[in-house]
Amino acid sequence: MLYDQIQETAAFIRQRCETQPRLGIILGTGLSSMTEDIVVEREFAYGLLPYFCAATVDSHHGKLIIGTLHGVPIVAMAGRLHYYEGYSMQELTFPVRVLHALGIEHLIISNASGSVNSDIDAGDLIFLRDHINMQPENPLRGRNDERLGPRFPDMLKTYDRELNAWAIDRAKAHDIKAHEGVYLALPGPNLETPAEYRMANIIGADCIGMSTVPEVLVARHCGLPVFVISVVSNKCFPIVEIQPTTVADVIATVQAVEPKLRKLMKDLVQRLA
Repeated sequence: MLYDQIQETAAFIRQRCETQPRLGIILGTGLSSMTEDIVVEREFAYGLLPYFCAATVDSHHGKLIIGTLHGVPIVAMAGRLHYYEGYSMQELTFPVRVLHALGIEHLIISNASGSVNSDIDAGDLIFLRDHINMQPENPLRGRNDERLGPRFPDMLKTYDRELNAWAIDRAKAHDIKAHEGVYLALPGPNLETPAEYRMANIIGADCIGMSTVPEVLVARHCGLPVFVISVVSNKCFPIVEIQPTTVADVIATVQAVEPKLRKLMKDLVQRLA
């Protein structure tokens, strides 16, 4: 049934636009204005696409955009779905499967996160080299359809370290402080307690957030390479440096970085094309 739903949604999109996307992009919290660089052929509100769920977070536009970015045909999710919105893992990762069915060759994922590494500050970028999944559900749970991917996908080389090294070098050229790091995924929606931030640091995380890993798992399941950019929105370690944080604070910090990030995204898109 899931396979049929994916094919139906992909066919619905193909019938309404001519662009054959090569890259998929997921734009996280505070990054939706990056769509201003896209030459748009067609936009679809999530709630109007077959089997898509509507985004309920105000800072996420909830649109699927097809067009070209710096001359490269792409499909972009302007805003993502989250487990804390009440959706199942299968529902919130359904768009990734549709992007794969549309023929993308690489998936670029972005998010905002809190730093639990004392050497990583708000406004820095982290390119993921690994993750720790502490969300309570897995999008691959249940009966496996071999048409979508293997029962037990290997996670050893999920993230491209060579591409990360290239991205750190390009970030430096754009005057952006960047790092490689490990992302810890928790369910949210509350921000973490000081004890939880300390735990994250102890177990080896560099940043912490409420998304991304389910999308990575599904991309890995269907053999789709991923590259993840995490924008550090607030510093959560050491504990004495933690400040009360609001969603408005997170968005403001991410948007301050966005002009430079858009330059890096141009380099990245053209490299992967």
